[in-house]
Amino acid sequence: IFKFLGAISVDLGKDRIKPYLPTILTPLYRELNSTYAEQDPTLKNLSQEIIELLKKLVGLEAFSLAFSSVQKQANQKRVMRKKQRALQTVANPDVAARRKLKRHKHKAETRKRKIESLRPTYKAKRARSHSLKDLAMVE
Repeated sequence: IFKFLGAISVDLGKDRIKPYLPTILTPLYRELNSTYAEQDPTLKNLSQEIIELLKKLVGLEAFSLAFSSVQKQANQKRVMRKKQRALQTVANPDVAARRKLKRHKHKAETRKRKIESLRPTYKAKRARSHSLKDLAMVE
């Protein structure tokens, strides 16, 4: 898709690409700023190359305006998601409590896995499945 976006950009030219610039930059920006552990470096390099191509094609000023608008939109979405999550904890405390329990359980399992990888002789105690007990704590 990134190659397609680059090809379309070059094909449309400087004047006809400007209205579509924020739409093209959105996935490129998302790929550059992603913090996933399993991120593909080739995708990141490709998105950087296409951004450089767009910079040369459109000019620095128009590119900067479009890029800043994309950044602003991404930040607004992030803030809105954070607000929604905070509101959900107030509106639905049972769902929030369930999510919190799940997160703490995963955190403990991750910690045990990390300890086992650092010290292979150490075997952490695994928690038994207390599915009924977990439900009783939430309700």
